[in-house]
Amino acid sequence: MSANIETYMHDLGRRARAAARVLARTDTASKNRALLAIAAAIRRDAPLLMQQNALDLAQASAAGKDAAFIDRLTLDAAAIEAMAEGVEQVAALPDPVGELSERKRQRSGIEVARMRVPLGVVGIIYESRPDVTADASALCLKSGNATILRGGSESVRSNLAIAHCVQEGLDSAGLPRDAVQVVETADRAAVGALLRMNEFVDIIVPRGGKSLIARIMGESRIPMIKHLDGVCHVYLDEFADLDKAIRIADNAKTQRYGTCNTMETLLVHEKLAPQVLPRLARIYLDKGVELRGDAAACTLVPQMHAASEQDWGSEYLAPILAVRVVPDLDAAMNHIARYGSQHTDAIVTEDAARATRFLNEVDSSSVMVNASTRFADGFEYGLGAEIGISTDKLHARGPVGLEGLTSQKFVVWGNGEVRR
Repeated sequence: MSANIETYMHDLGRRARAAARVLARTDTASKNRALLAIAAAIRRDAPLLMQQNALDLAQASAAGKDAAFIDRLTLDAAAIEAMAEGVEQVAALPDPVGELSERKRQRSGIEVARMRVPLGVVGIIYESRPDVTADASALCLKSGNATILRGGSESVRSNLAIAHCVQEGLDSAGLPRDAVQVVETADRAAVGALLRMNEFVDIIVPRGGKSLIARIMGESRIPMIKHLDGVCHVYLDEFADLDKAIRIADNAKTQRYGTCNTMETLLVHEKLAPQVLPRLARIYLDKGVELRGDAAACTLVPQMHAASEQDWGSEYLAPILAVRVVPDLDAAMNHIARYGSQHTDAIVTEDAARATRFLNEVDSSSVMVNASTRFADGFEYGLGAEIGISTDKLHARGPVGLEGLTSQKFVVWGNGEVRR
């Protein structure tokens, strides 16, 4: 079986590489026609998508998957409409491919510029979120990349149904179906094979839990755009506006629990804590959020459980929140540096100097002032749908949209010049 999987995956890789060469020369109008046709097909097939998703949900429930997993897996009418809108938004974005920058004439007479170009073939490995199939397909197509999508076994029916819409859109624009391919086998050996296909695949984008990403980091022969986990913080400074602080801290945790940009630790200045923590605790407890705090926080909120050392570095993806009372801004930033994952961290303050220090000194892919961490998202940043969030420091960092799926090459124009 393993040999068959290897053969199957290499066939996908060869076809993707050939399709990538076609996409690299495809004009913007053709890519946009395909994207709009994909969006239309997703809307038309909404009943079928929900039917297939219901089968995936039933299987996941029978397997005992938790509420956060089920939430990420679910496709309802609103989620399907959001998928279609996301594809249309990508169509409306400027095409980065072929964009020239830094064009300058040199003393020798030659002109030198940088041209934005596709990466080639993007392998995307993800778990329970079927909307990734549409988002990733749209972003890779618009940026001129072919893609091989390997979703989780729990969402295979949903992913294949969405992929059918994608390939219909490619057909309608005269583009190769192999530009977007979904791995149809649930065999885990397919992931290992994909990670070894460096002759066909240029970049790997993992989207999933910590164990998946840790495995890929250990096995991949191909460069990655990734983040390992999202241990996100909100720090309520002593100079925070109380109403803003409560609104932001509530939203950052409770707007959605199972996402990587959800706040997992709340840090509160000791001077503000007596005013804000009891009010926030009532909100959290009414919403079923379990609170785990340090001694100072537990004193202010008797319903709070004592936090363990492990809590400070945990990505719960669940209605659980760690709370620490800190003496000053430096203590807050030191906590973030020690326990954070360089994903998204926010400060709530009306003091411009403290806000500037936080922006300059917190080393995360997104750093915010007076805003919820839930905004760390490609759509909210104006990138359209995102391929993922990168906490790496090379190539792409933060939400990765179209530009993050391209690279640059030097292009040179001459008129017979030779080097002396």
